[in-house]
Amino acid sequence: MSGMIIHIRGLEVRGNHGVLPEERELGQPFIIDVAMEVSSLASCASDALGDTVDYGTVCDDVAAIVAGPAVDLIERLAQLIADRVLQEPLVQAVTVTVGKPQAPVAHAIDEVAVTLHVERDAA
Repeated sequence: MSGMIIHIRGLEVRGNHGVLPEERELGQPFIIDVAMEVSSLASCASDALGDTVDYGTVCDDVAAIVAGPAVDLIERLAQLIADRVLQEPLVQAVTVTVGKPQAPVAHAIDEVAVTLHVERDAA
């Protein structure tokens, strides 16, 4: 089966996620990457937005999730994002990476990140 992957890379959104009180109060940036496996190549021939995934709308919705109600774990945040992306009819699978560059650890790091891959149910 043919298909393509549509990427959103480096979407930075401020959120209040984390288990520590100061993470919830002060907030911090989160970096989101989304790779959407699309089942149709129709847009390659049609050049029509209706034949693909509107990544602008996906960005808006993902940003709203990250800026929305706080969760403790970035694992949960990745799941919420994956659930939203899988609402797109053409998306058969999604890989979401949630990066937390200001994670409260006692060492110099670029970021802590979680990557989640979810496939649409075959049912």
